[in-house]
Amino acid sequence: MEKPLFPSKNMRITQGYNEGTHKDSFAIDNAGLDYGKEKVYAPFTGIIKKIYPNDANEVWLESSEPVEYPDGTIDFLTIMFAHADNVDNLFVGKTIKQGEAFYEEGTKGNATGNHIHIECGKGKFTGSGWYKNSSGYWSINNHKKPEECLWIDDTINIIHSNNYIFKKIPKKESTNIVDKKFIAKKSGLYGVYLKENQELIIKGLPQD
Repeated sequence: MEKPLFPSKNMRITQGYNEGTHKDSFAIDNAGLDYGKEKVYAPFTGIIKKIYPNDANEVWLESSEPVEYPDGTIDFLTIMFAHADNVDNLFVGKTIKQGEAFYEEGTKGNATGNHIHIECGKGKFTGSGWYKNSSGYWSINNHKKPEECLWIDDTINIIHSNNYIFKKIPKKESTNIVDKKFIAKKSGLYGVYLKENQELIIKGLPQD
């Protein structure tokens, strides 16, 4: 089961939730290293459910399967991204694999400086995907704090977290397991039939 990962390699949150244009929502803005347009990576394997190009090129990505939230909850997760300058490579129904670069920072819509706008919604995509909140801003349905939905790991450089505490995925323990290669010296029966110079790789054997 996948753990949804923060979608940028550099975390530098420039506007937090319930601040400014994020009033009455759990939206955050992430600006990375503040030069160029950094790539955005799919936090989980998901399906694009909606693209709204008339505003800020908003894209809603829904997890293909239930994911594990940092608090142990198992449920679907939908995330909305905004401000990419171009989404011509995307379409509704497209499947994106976890860790795949599919979006990028930009300034499309009401944005100053390259960044991405991120909103998390618990569960599957519903209705139009968003609603106008009490402050007049559009917010994702079933909104939830990003640190309650997303994990971090050692690949993410934290520059500024806005004092949000993201749970870290623990390092995998060393298993002392290796793959071993067997090369047939001549054609013959070796449990499986190998022709001369064919290779057999036996995965997961203990080291000598």
